[in-house]
Amino acid sequence: MILDTSIVIERIKEREIINENITSITLIEYPPIGNYEKFEGRIYFINEEDQIQAIRLQVNLRALGHPMSVGDLLIAAICINRDETLLTKDKDFLIIQKVEPSFKVLFQT
Repeated sequence: MILDTSIVIERIKEREIINENITSITLIEYPPIGNYEKFEGRIYFINEEDQIQAIRLQVNLRALGHPMSVGDLLIAAICINRDETLLTKDKDFLIIQKVEPSFKVLFQT
């Protein structure tokens, strides 16, 4: 499982152990995770295939009239390419499933 940035921020504020993985996007958005002593997951860094996947997603989302931010596209691409589920609070990620059914996402309230 990969955690979205909002989940990471919440868990750090609560001083919780983080066993799940994150993306380098989260590391860029919230650098304190890099030094968080209770982070036990791994960091998935963006590669060429992730960027190509993000482009495909954006092309298809634009065709639906729902373009997304680069950060969200890259997070989704990393999840798709590594067959990981994204845990997020952001319902905007649901639209990605319309163009890429293999994208798995869970929502935390």
